[in-house]
Amino acid sequence: MTWQTYGSFVVFALALIVIPGPDFAVVTKNTLSAGRVRGAWASAGVASSNAVQGMAAAVGLGALIVASQPVFTAVKWAGVAYLAYLGVQALRSAWRGDSAPVPADGGDGEGGALRGWRQGFLSNITNPKVLVFYLAVLPQFLPGNAPLWQSSGLALTHAALSLGYLLLLVTGLHRARRVLSRRTVRRALDAVTGTVLLAFSARLARDHA
Repeated sequence: MTWQTYGSFVVFALALIVIPGPDFAVVTKNTLSAGRVRGAWASAGVASSNAVQGMAAAVGLGALIVASQPVFTAVKWAGVAYLAYLGVQALRSAWRGDSAPVPADGGDGEGGALRGWRQGFLSNITNPKVLVFYLAVLPQFLPGNAPLWQSSGLALTHAALSLGYLLLLVTGLHRARRVLSRRTVRRALDAVTGTVLLAFSARLARDHA
C-alpha cells in the first residue's frame, strides 16, 4: 500500500464520517443532555467500537459474523432496540421539559463519563452496517494478501478520524451552550434528536443487508 493509496482512504473515510448518522445523533444527545465531558466520552465510545469492529474485520472475525445469519440478525435487532430506546428517552425528555441544566464546566457528575462511553459504544457496536463497511471498503485500498498491520492500520485510522470529527462536534455544541441551555431550545433539540434516533432505528429495521 502506497502513501497515495492511504491518502485516498483518508479522504474517502472523512467524506463518509461527516455524513450525519446514529453516531452523530448519540453524541449530540449526550452533549446536549449533560455537557462537553459526557459528549467527549460518548465520542470515545463510538471510536472504541469502530476500532473493535475494524480489527475484527482485519483478522477475519467480521466475515464470520456476517456469514452467521442468526448472529448478524441478533446484532441488527439489538441495534434497532437500543436506538429506539435512546430515541424514546429524548422524546420523553422533550415532552416533559425536565432536562437538567447543562453544567457550566461541561461535566455531569460521577458516572456520567461511563454513561456517555457506554451509549456511544453500544449504539455503534450493535450497528451491523459498520462491520459491513469495514469488510467492503478496506479490501478496496489494500493489495492482495496484504499483511495484518496494513488492514488494521486503515481500520484504526478510520476510528481516529471518527473520534476527531465527533470531538469537534462536541466542542461546537459546548460553545453554543448558552443558547442551547434555554428550556424551549432544549426541548426542541431533544424532540429533533429523539425523532432522528427513532428514524435511524426504523431504517436499520428495514435494512435487509
